[in-house]
Amino acid sequence: MDILKFVTENQYNIITGVFGICLLIQLYYYLGIYSRLLFYSKKKAEHEKEPLSVIICAKNEELNLDKFLPSVLTQDYPDYEVIVVNDCSTDNTDLIIGKYIKQYPHLRTTTITEDKKFTHGKKLALTIGIKAAKNEILVFTDADCEPVSDKWLSKIQRNFRNQISIVIGYGGYFSKFSLLNNYIRYDTLIIALQYLSYKLAGFPYMGVGRNLAYRKSLFFKNKGFASHYQLLSGDDDLFVNENANKSNTEIEISKESHTRSVPARSFRQWFKRKKRHFVTGKYYKRTHKFLLATEQISRLFYYITFAFLISKTFFIEFIIGAFMLRMIIQLIILKNTMIRLNEKHLLLSSLFYDIFSTIINFGLYISTRLRRSTRQWK
Repeated sequence: MDILKFVTENQYNIITGVFGICLLIQLYYYLGIYSRLLFYSKKKAEHEKEPLSVIICAKNEELNLDKFLPSVLTQDYPDYEVIVVNDCSTDNTDLIIGKYIKQYPHLRTTTITEDKKFTHGKKLALTIGIKAAKNEILVFTDADCEPVSDKWLSKIQRNFRNQISIVIGYGGYFSKFSLLNNYIRYDTLIIALQYLSYKLAGFPYMGVGRNLAYRKSLFFKNKGFASHYQLLSGDDDLFVNENANKSNTEIEISKESHTRSVPARSFRQWFKRKKRHFVTGKYYKRTHKFLLATEQISRLFYYITFAFLISKTFFIEFIIGAFMLRMIIQLIILKNTMIRLNEKHLLLSSLFYDIFSTIINFGLYISTRLRRSTRQWK
């Protein structure tokens, strides 16, 4: 009985130690990294507005272009062009573009025709759009995206000064009442909290193509997408991961600079999109992969060990107190992020998602290792 008692107590001590280590790691992420967004208040004065080129790639996007393209074409900005790359569309995308070209002289288009002997992804369309651009500063968004204000381009462009070559903006999703939509917006918020905070901590690792800008010269100097052209995705996050550093990258999070996109309509569609992101994740720099994986793993074991410890009577007050401390810090930072990124109705549900998102992400990670993705445009 003494040996059994010793083993039981030893196991309990190990689990308590794991819980404590995971708690400290979690507090490091929230207080050491994520809290940087809480205190971010850098003032960016307006300066001379340089000419811009907005690039949108479209494949069978007639409905979205007709709905959202006008908000891009009517920006309050003195000198910019919009280039829509029609990538082998089989619907009426060309007619929609033609309709708006008659109304807006700063709209241009280029078309890729289908070649059955050669398949390609979005990176070819983007490269063609970049080559066609007349201006040095390139701003990217998608056909199903809408800038939330006519100051979008002005807010993005004001960051391009001195040595800045990349500007990372926030691209959220339209809100509607559904569990899927709520989780997609939560997941997008958490990812944004990470890549925005990591930039403020000095190691930018990704951006989203729904709201991203960089210099044309940077693209060609670093050979564009050449190092990962074979991958289905990565036109945004891998490009930023390869080329961004703490001195050449800036973030823009003013509410007028946001874009909103059409979210996935089914869990299956969302899973497909998420798996593409996990495929590119393994190509991130080692430091970024370590930081991202450590947060996920420590959070998973934090909840597992907490569930075990509260079932025992030893030090229950300490365990619950430590749990509440992390939760309060988490809610404060998430609430601030929601305000800054203009996201609503996510705070309470985040307590549930924080637990189960690690399981979902782990499942997605395993899925990407078991099944090869097929090449498709989007």
